[in-house]
Amino acid sequence: MAKKSRLTKVANTIGAAVGRADRRAHKMAKAGVLAKKELDSLAKDVVALKRRLEKATAHLRSALK
Repeated sequence: MAKKSRLTKVANTIGAAVGRADRRAHKMAKAGVLAKKELDSLAKDVVALKRRLEKATAHLRSALK
């Protein structure tokens, strides 16, 4: 088996590092998309709770009159 040159070894090391960084970047991008979806869902829930609170407040005010 032929001996690898130093340049080939360095190229392998750099390629491996770039591959790891690329994989991590893809994971972060995927997590960012998921977090955005969850945040949108939470915002919708907050709006729905706000509406329910306003209705309950109106019912209580009319009951107390």
